Amino acid sequence: MDKILVFDFGSQTTQLIARRIRDFGVYTDIVTAESECTEELLRDVKGIILSGSPYSVYEDGAPAPHPSVYRTGLPVLGICYGFQRMTADSNGKVQKLEKTEYGRSNINFIKESPLFAGIPDGFTSWMSHGDSIDVLGKGFELIAKSQHHIACGYNAENNLYGIQFHPEVTHCEHGIDILKNFVIGICGAATGWNMDVYLKEESLAIQQQAGDRDVLLLISGGVDSTVVGGLLLKALDPAKVHLMYIDTGLMRKDESKEVEAGLKKLGASNLYLIDASDRFLTALEGVSEPEKKREIIGDLFIKVQEDEIRKRLSGDYLLAQGTLYTDLIESGKGVGKKAHVIKSHHNVRSPLVEAKRDAGLIIEPLGKLYKDEVRALGRKIGISDEIIRRHPFPGPGLAVRILGDITLDKCNILREADWIFINELKSRGLYDKIWQAFCVLLPIRSVGVAGDMREYGYVLALRAITSSDGMTADVYPFDTKDILEISSLITNSVRGIGRVVYDVSSKPPATIEWE
Repeated sequence: MDKILVFDFGSQTTQLIARRIRDFGVYTDIVTAESECTEELLRDVKGIILSGSPYSVYEDGAPAPHPSVYRTGLPVLGICYGFQRMTADSNGKVQKLEKTEYGRSNINFIKESPLFAGIPDGFTSWMSHGDSIDVLGKGFELIAKSQHHIACGYNAENNLYGIQFHPEVTHCEHGIDILKNFVIGICGAATGWNMDVYLKEESLAIQQQAGDRDVLLLISGGVDSTVVGGLLLKALDPAKVHLMYIDTGLMRKDESKEVEAGLKKLGASNLYLIDASDRFLTALEGVSEPEKKREIIGDLFIKVQEDEIRKRLSGDYLLAQGTLYTDLIESGKGVGKKAHVIKSHHNVRSPLVEAKRDAGLIIEPLGKLYKDEVRALGRKIGISDEIIRRHPFPGPGLAVRILGDITLDKCNILREADWIFINELKSRGLYDKIWQAFCVLLPIRSVGVAGDMREYGYVLALRAITSSDGMTADVYPFDTKDILEISSLITNSVRGIGRVVYDVSSKPPATIEWE
């Protein structure tokens, strides 16, 4: 099967590049930045992509490709840092910008190129960099410019293409077409990769890793863990699959009842529903720092699981998780060694989880997928559309949607407000137009008036974004009437909330969740 190699220099969108290419049917492998292009590595490879990076090419320790990358004769596409790396490696000049360039920027063509076949001049790209190319490297010619900087260069002798923007993100116009032009048009790669292939290969991988051992899945009832549960039940003997739902006291309103009903529909023969809310709330008492919250929750999940499983299982078993690639890369666990930690996910960086992962005792069949791919996989294995359409919910639950310390009273306030928000979105026909929506309880109180009485209530933030993969996101543009009515309903219905604000931050620079 033809494939494309993506060299990972630590970018938060490295896997997204690979995923976009897989979407149009070409298999993609990710390798570390310094990988040597041996005959074995290049088997069936039709082209190479150099990813972006959080580094600058002139920094000490900045990742650099093995020199063999430039000698393969294969087409090479450098994206952002990848282009800057090509430039520095061919005696060009990269300089630091006085002002970082983030967001949309129009691209104008200087010369024709097969990379931009069918792409209109002046299209809108997506930038995310603090450096620019001042002088192209030896042998490169200028192909396109943004408003102020070099946007694309080409070296005909070595078949090298470089672009300063990110075609892999959804907010780049014609980004997918540019990747198609490179992968299919320039590299000549044949399509042959799809979700059926992934399902077959992942099922086989699950069977090989599990062997005769039992597999325990800590399941939340959300999309990710439910799809993992469905995969396990299809790949393995259902009698060897154990589904455990732990109520942490940090769940949404009526969630435990909904989860129980959903799991029974999966046909699981081993289903355990554990109420551990007191243990979690006690462990989190007085803790405000978000990374500490995630660590406590991750470790306690494992401890509760181990306490409960002793009552039900004996011998060696594996732990399954619904970890997505976004979880891994935001936690600094990308394929390469240069990724920065954006925020830790409790199912990735918890010390106990890491120890089990290092020992090969964790099955993470969604670790190469993004949320929209998980939904596609779920539909393929027969998960109900009601679950598939459900908005993402973080593993730590309400703990990372209550800024500051966690109390039962705050959980109850946030539960009620969030329930109103989500149900209003559904009743107004907005829920399926929004990729993720939720409420955040802020550690701020403000003066308000209820009747003739002075009240000092919490400030609640509403968050609603549109996205396809969670890597980039735009704010959902509510009609003023909807947001005013929802705000009024929350403040009139939930005791303790005195003010509602709407978060209008995109990703980047913000993340979707607040913590």
